[in-house]
Amino acid sequence: MIVHFPVSLLCVALLLEVLSWRKAWAGLRAGVPALVFISAISAFVSVAFGLILANQEDYGGDTVQIHQWTGIATLVFTLATAWALRTHRQRLYRGLLLVAVSGVIVAGHYGAMLTHGESYLTEVLPFDDPSPSSELPVSFISNGQPLTGQQVEDLNLEVRSILAHSCYSCHSATKMKGELRLDKREFIMQGGEHGVVVVPGRPQESELIRRISLPDGHKEAMPTKGKRLTEKEVAILTYWVEQGAPWPDGAERSIYRVADLAPRLPEIPPATAEFSQPIDRFVNAYFKQNSISWKKSVDDRTYLRRVYLDVVGLLPEPKVVNAFLADRRPDKREQLVRELLNRNDAYAQHWITFWNDALRNDYSGTGYITGGRSDITNWLYTSLKTNKPYNWFVRELISPAKESEGFVKGIKWRGTINSSQRTEMQAAQNVAQVFLGLNLKCASCHDSFISDWKLADAYAFANVFSDSLLEINRCDKPTGKMAGRAILFQELGEISVDAPIGQRLRELADFLVQPKDGRLYRTLVNRIWAQLMGRGLVEPVDAMDNLPWSQDLLDWLAYDFVQNNYDIKRLIYIILTSKTYQLPSVGVQEPELIASPSYVFEGMTRRRLTAEQFADAVSVAFAPIYPDSAVMYKLFPERLPTELAFARASLVKNDPFLTALGRPNRETVSTNRTSQANLLQALELTNGIKFNEALAAGSRIWKRRFSDQHALIQNLYLQALGRNPLPKEMDTAKRLLGPGEEGVQDLMWALALHPEFQLIY
Repeated sequence: MIVHFPVSLLCVALLLEVLSWRKAWAGLRAGVPALVFISAISAFVSVAFGLILANQEDYGGDTVQIHQWTGIATLVFTLATAWALRTHRQRLYRGLLLVAVSGVIVAGHYGAMLTHGESYLTEVLPFDDPSPSSELPVSFISNGQPLTGQQVEDLNLEVRSILAHSCYSCHSATKMKGELRLDKREFIMQGGEHGVVVVPGRPQESELIRRISLPDGHKEAMPTKGKRLTEKEVAILTYWVEQGAPWPDGAERSIYRVADLAPRLPEIPPATAEFSQPIDRFVNAYFKQNSISWKKSVDDRTYLRRVYLDVVGLLPEPKVVNAFLADRRPDKREQLVRELLNRNDAYAQHWITFWNDALRNDYSGTGYITGGRSDITNWLYTSLKTNKPYNWFVRELISPAKESEGFVKGIKWRGTINSSQRTEMQAAQNVAQVFLGLNLKCASCHDSFISDWKLADAYAFANVFSDSLLEINRCDKPTGKMAGRAILFQELGEISVDAPIGQRLRELADFLVQPKDGRLYRTLVNRIWAQLMGRGLVEPVDAMDNLPWSQDLLDWLAYDFVQNNYDIKRLIYIILTSKTYQLPSVGVQEPELIASPSYVFEGMTRRRLTAEQFADAVSVAFAPIYPDSAVMYKLFPERLPTELAFARASLVKNDPFLTALGRPNRETVSTNRTSQANLLQALELTNGIKFNEALAAGSRIWKRRFSDQHALIQNLYLQALGRNPLPKEMDTAKRLLGPGEEGVQDLMWALALHPEFQLIY
């Protein structure tokens, strides 16, 4: 709204200027200078607020870019107009005033397009009154002829999609407000407590159409919660009623996207002189399709740091950086990845963080004291260290021995709990989420609003993990109905419903790890891709029915993974050695853009170090964050003390420092940590006791180690950032140091908060 002020003032100034050219109106010109100068100030404020909003609001595309640059250009012309007026350059002033007003009009036009839509001008014109049919997809238009079977099916799918997204929360099996259900045709035609809501063939007499067509704010307008229906959605429902509210015969097609279960081997795009690796060939085809140019690969220093943090979670030491930069072998990057993946101890100590989050395994917390929970730490660490094939990894978690039973065993909560949190339902939810990328949490209370999964499906799967059949509870209320036992995707196999629980779990594990279960392996490769690239091929990573940005690449990675013995390290190797991984990172300002359906891949998403990576980086660069006694040795293999160079944060209990930096509460599955900085992190890194104590201890060590300021600064930069300080940085650091230890601590703090330290570029 701020832009309207300079618009009005400049237009008034121009009008007064034009009128003043006639002698009868000459006196009006006296107020022009004040208007112009106020307009210049207002234009500056408008541009400033516009730039702030552009970084805060969910705007994007060409329109916002044009609006920004025309606004900036208008500011320049407005300032120039004020200058010309002040310096009495009359002819130049009038020309600039005309240009500035034109610029404001253009900028305002594109601003209005952002806030009111591209048709904000034409939609209010009397002759722009589109008929309902003009809002419909072409496939629905019958041109006066009866709808074909395919048209009925397509129209029905659209109608059910609209009702599901806008009406089911109040009018479905879960909740029947006004005794009205809109999730089945028979219930729609039956109506509610006030009578029928749909009169086939007569939309003007149908209460449903009347309610959704009422203006916003009307007490009878529907839906009462959430967004109102769009004009297109109203037109589709009106057309459906007009056509007689047709409903196709036979099974209803799902209104939700359901990803294929079976594996698929897509044809790899042709190799080129530059791109021979399969990942790069798929991405090259994707770039061509989206008119994206390949950017130059990152330099050796950036690649080295990126790979170190992704494989072993540590910063490379200065001598390693120097050796890698001096290495002239053409395959040195491939050799580096191979060498790091062979560091089994460091690999396991880093990747255990990822799997602890996903398998909700922690070293302390709810349930351990009472025996209502057991950890899998020893089994998990050993599995990672030995690179256990993923099919056996999954098999041993679902059909577990004693040391790996903590995952399906879940947490036995004390006291009264919601029925959707009984241990059997936890097992069903967690197996579905972690291994199949499927959210069963909604369907554990009621039929899902976001998928076709029903309450009965969730209970049938939970019964696989149960000694006895569970009574179905809808929204925590007993229904008196019992579910059977069944796997979620029954085409994978049929569970022996009356077999002992041990046999059932073996059958379930065998069914899930079959090569024909493409979903299991797509979910895994998508998680690894997201961990290394900052964003999954499918996003969110727990919603594998969503459309990937490259279906072919996802399918090929999963197929190749199975063909190569379910080897996670090999999967990591082919991703890290691809030219795709070596592209410059891409910054994302708003986390919502990561999961946006309009996302376009251009390279790795720039990431912030995880809590554990940051703590380890501080420990390596300056001084240990944690003492050796903080490591939970009793939970790990006996050899662990000989494998640790220092107390790594992944092996210690959670605390306020790690919580502030993003380590989740592992009482629930966590498959994605936010990379966005927040206020809690800022406070912890400014005033946190643990962080500042480590820097204070480090400052004493470094002060004793280096008496020469220049050497101290240079070595701190090498340890923290892997490079020498720039001349300006050296001068600033010398001024900061001073004679005591406080200056060293301040310099360490500044380096720890440096973007080069905190981000993976």
